[in-house]
Amino acid sequence: MNVLAIGAHFDDIELGCGGALAKHAANGDHVTVFVATRSGYVSPDGVVIRGDEDAEKEGRKAVEILGAKLVCGGLETLSLEFTDDLNAKLVHLIEEENIDIIYTHHTGDVHHDHIALAKATLHAARHVPRILTYASNWYLSDQPLVQNFFVDITDYWDKKEAAIRAHETEFARAGKDWLTYFKNEDVNNGFRCKVGMAEGFHCVKWLN
Repeated sequence: MNVLAIGAHFDDIELGCGGALAKHAANGDHVTVFVATRSGYVSPDGVVIRGDEDAEKEGRKAVEILGAKLVCGGLETLSLEFTDDLNAKLVHLIEEENIDIIYTHHTGDVHHDHIALAKATLHAARHVPRILTYASNWYLSDQPLVQNFFVDITDYWDKKEAAIRAHETEFARAGKDWLTYFKNEDVNNGFRCKVGMAEGFHCVKWLN
């Protein structure tokens, strides 16, 4: 199976579906990770919070931990738009890798980059037989992610955590909160599904 995970920034994918990707890789699936932006950003007063080079270096380490191949979109952080250029990048990648299943942001996210990329994915992936959407933050939305598809990641949480920790610059800023929130989410989903830990997704399409 050829798997494609799509994220706006380095760390989104690890947070949202890192366990599922590690499981795919362990099962022998070919996993590709597409990160749309360079992912560096500055504070409102101009202080660099995360540099582009650091973001990519850490991202490459995280993707290696998950057992996937990284493709960088190289677009500007916080400037993603639902445009032909972005759509074309995704269509080309989907066709080149002959993708069977896609993981991407959900359209109800409140982050501008996440929303634009989610819409572009649904447009570009309209012929892909399986599409799942994920949440990679805890921001409140009037269109929250409705989880109706779950992946048992009991044996893959350690890899997910290691991939999250690989983003050292972001982990220094929000890492403990990340781990608390997403581990609790996955544990609670495990309770609901009668397994140890599970990632929850919204299934847009699933064709067998």
